[in-house]
Amino acid sequence: MKDQADIHALMQDIGKRAKAAAAELAFAPGAAKEAALMAAAEAVWARRGEIIAANAKDLDYGREKGLSPAMMDRLALDEGRIQGIVDGLRAVAGFPDPVGQVTAEWDRPNGLHIKRVRTPLGVIGVIYESRPNVTADAGALTLKAGNAVILRGGSESFHSSQAIHACLVDGLKSAGLPEDAIQLIPTRDRAAVTELLHMVDYVDVIVPRGGKGLVGLVQREARVPVFAHLEGIVHVFIDKAADAAKTRAVVLNAKTRRPGICGAAECLLIHREAAALGQSVIDDLMAAGVRVHVGPGLTGTVAATEEDWGREYLDMDIAAKLVDDVDGAIAHINRNSSHHTEAILTEDDAAAQRFFERIDSAILMRNASTQFADGGEFGMGAEIGIATGKMHARGPVGAEQLTSFKYIVEGDGTVRP
Repeated sequence: MKDQADIHALMQDIGKRAKAAAAELAFAPGAAKEAALMAAAEAVWARRGEIIAANAKDLDYGREKGLSPAMMDRLALDEGRIQGIVDGLRAVAGFPDPVGQVTAEWDRPNGLHIKRVRTPLGVIGVIYESRPNVTADAGALTLKAGNAVILRGGSESFHSSQAIHACLVDGLKSAGLPEDAIQLIPTRDRAAVTELLHMVDYVDVIVPRGGKGLVGLVQREARVPVFAHLEGIVHVFIDKAADAAKTRAVVLNAKTRRPGICGAAECLLIHREAAALGQSVIDDLMAAGVRVHVGPGLTGTVAATEEDWGREYLDMDIAAKLVDDVDGAIAHINRNSSHHTEAILTEDDAAAQRFFERIDSAILMRNASTQFADGGEFGMGAEIGIATGKMHARGPVGAEQLTSFKYIVEGDGTVRP
């Protein structure tokens, strides 16, 4: 454990180097960024044995800490998941470079020609828990958008993140880009997080990716602007016009595919006129090993309490409740949602439209699993998180969302009368 002075000096040095790297990346050619990410992908695959060995140390650490099975699943890497990291890096590499894109352009009667152009944010701090693949996702997206990034992974994924970070640095070196463009804080000491949150001279925005405790801490203590990603309290509503086969498949997938991710369903709302279908879905969930916390009129594993509404389980648990109609579902969601993702299962266009109009979450779905609430699945290659606030970025935060803009104004000796 370093003392406070050492941590402060460490973080100040990281910040200075990141700011210098960001100044260079702001005008780095798109081809160089693409080459860096392709080389990083090759390094990840070539060094997959080292990454899996590092991950084994993290899994041992997680077991010692008593992490839940769902959290251990978030932490674990195998060749299949490493292939996913490689695919994500290559996908981001192949995307158009957002920096310099003209998003609007117009002429004024006074002779001025005005363009709004994408520009990097600068230095981004990313604080995340457990999932080591975020190291690659965050590094790739920030680089693609011309930003430098300071990564602070969770204590559980310390060794895995270091191994993946080394591959990203290999990519930067091979493309002739500054190695300080992607830095990983080399300590588990939580004092480093506090320092990062206060580094207004060096850091332009903080992106927290984790549970309520982490995000709450960041929002309370940050002096740097934050892209908020709070809990994934995800609701699925079974309407009276839901198709039975679609509903049973979608709900089971939404809860059980990976229960520890933020897009996993946490609350099942059932139209009273679809109670029989809803009960069959609950039976499916229990058969798959899910603990179902049920409200009145439903049979499940345990009776739900008030605390179960608006709860993020991140595990093989779900709350289930009967509601009178689509408006009852909307009212329940608006009371309890974290504004992440909500889904409706229905063949009724009017019900779906009412649901979409009256709920203001970042992602709304119809007849699709909420496990698709992911930037990669949206065609962004990867994501740095799901922003649930309303300022600047909302929903999956990809490379475009990690840019700001500036106005380019051209005249011909034009003066204002």
